[in-house]
Amino acid sequence: MPGPADTMTVLIVDDEPAIQTLVAYNFTRAGFVAETEADGLRAYERIREEPNKYRIVILDVMLPGLDGMEVCRRLRQDRIYVPIILLTARDEEIDRILGLEIGADDYVTKPFSPRELVARAKAVLRRVEAPPEQASPRDELVIGEVRMDLARHEVWVRGRRINLTPKEYELLQYFMSNPDRVLTRDQLLDRIWGYTVATDTRMVDVHVSHLREKIEADPKSPVYLRTVRGVGYKFSSAGPDGD
Repeated sequence: MPGPADTMTVLIVDDEPAIQTLVAYNFTRAGFVAETEADGLRAYERIREEPNKYRIVILDVMLPGLDGMEVCRRLRQDRIYVPIILLTARDEEIDRILGLEIGADDYVTKPFSPRELVARAKAVLRRVEAPPEQASPRDELVIGEVRMDLARHEVWVRGRRINLTPKEYELLQYFMSNPDRVLTRDQLLDRIWGYTVATDTRMVDVHVSHLREKIEADPKSPVYLRTVRGVGYKFSSAGPDGD
């Protein structure tokens, strides 16, 4: 878990001084210790040098040195999982999906309410720092050929270890903790991303599609992650032996 339990340090990475000041002020009022950075590469190096220092990072997409997307991508490649909220002036769905796919925890477009940003940050922290809901006594979830080792944070499919993004891991754990239960897109958004916005349900579809590519023998004919048309998805406990 990033940072000591009694310290909430937020790193605000934005090259606009006015935004730095406004966001830092609101986070300080909310009880955080706020630090700022204007250059993407320097921000990346600061986080990499002290990966446990920051409780959460507010990261602008358009930055000098290294853009926010690349900062996020490199941190996840380095297996540094500090929570990240991306800020951007762009509001294209593909940008939101790309940011979340490379490992960001949330995505806020400019202009934004500083209070809402703080609230979103707290929601992210509540979610990522909460204990697993339904971990088994053996710290393991097994359905068919899919095995999640919760203690080691590993996923094995048909005897081979697979790599998942943080969001894919959370999503798979939630599905496997609720086998055969139909989960709506709104439920998944609320549980995995910490909020429900109707226009963001496409993110769920994208993540499910990526999960299928990694766990299904034939992603076009899934036997585990099944679509319930007009409702959402379910993880079938029947696996490859089902209908």
